Amino acid sequence: MLNIAIIGASGYTGVELARLLSNHPEVRLTLVTSRQFEGQPLSQVFPNLRTKVDLLCENPDIDRLCDSADFYFAAVPHKTAMDLVPHLRRAGKKVVDLSADFRLRDQTVYEQWYQPHSSAQFLSEAVYGLPELYRDDIAGSSLVANPGCYPTSIILGLAPLLKAGIIDPETIIADSKSGTSGAGRSAQIGSLFCEVTDGFRAYKVGGTHRHTPEIEQELSLLGGRDIRISFTPHLLPLSRGILSTIYARLQSDQTEDAIHQLYQTMYADEPFVRVLPPGNLPATQYVRGSNFCDIGFTIDRRTGRIIVLSAIDNIVKGAAGQAVQNMNIMCGFDETKGLEVVPLFP
Repeated sequence: MLNIAIIGASGYTGVELARLLSNHPEVRLTLVTSRQFEGQPLSQVFPNLRTKVDLLCENPDIDRLCDSADFYFAAVPHKTAMDLVPHLRRAGKKVVDLSADFRLRDQTVYEQWYQPHSSAQFLSEAVYGLPELYRDDIAGSSLVANPGCYPTSIILGLAPLLKAGIIDPETIIADSKSGTSGAGRSAQIGSLFCEVTDGFRAYKVGGTHRHTPEIEQELSLLGGRDIRISFTPHLLPLSRGILSTIYARLQSDQTEDAIHQLYQTMYADEPFVRVLPPGNLPATQYVRGSNFCDIGFTIDRRTGRIIVLSAIDNIVKGAAGQAVQNMNIMCGFDETKGLEVVPLFP
């Protein structure tokens, strides 16, 4: 059994990690950390974990932390992760970091969007943890930077088109909507029930969302050229789920069957990408609680644009589920272990 620690177990991502790992046949949770709930059972903080995860939340020193497990999930905010991860790596531990601290390959770009990077020497070691693109690199890595939720939905939606070179990269617009769990568990006025329910709004408009450089980094690599997109996130009155609607102009006349075949070919062996048949479009309620990404598209003949829709559960494929998928690959387990759950409906 592989001993696992979740650092930062008291957020939505942390509890989702605990839920998924509690049903994983190859691992055992040995440590969960939380400064806020130190000394309390995690199952008291999150009653859904009763009889499944009854570990006490700890706030250990770095030596005890490094001695407590073989594999670590760092579910802590950016800045905290860059201070923590180097200690774990120097102790020879494998880590999946769920913050943004190691996602961007260029230190200058990171510092433009976040803050000075105190552990930039680890940027070249980190592998971007999108298995559908980097599976072989992930398998040989000891530090994986788990992708953001919005980037996961957008990159998977566009990858076949960019690799085939059939869209104009300068015309990409991504219009994404997320449930409120994406804002985290800390109390914020903007995510209170009365502020969210019966409403729908955009935020971080005008290319200011911090996921923008991450999306552009990966799309540029796929397209073989520098790509800039228009990305606008929105807040839905849902607890979880992301639906990204992505627009781009086609470079030439294409049939729906030909484009569908592009997606089928790229994702044929991917256990968690479901390409929908032509005429079918994804919805968040059909991926809820699962690690699936559902992708569909339509062609707007009048404007010459393709419209791609991509749906994920932001806490699972957009965070904890993808992190477990990365752990499975890094440790040589079956990639689907602990993630076989059928989406919840209704």
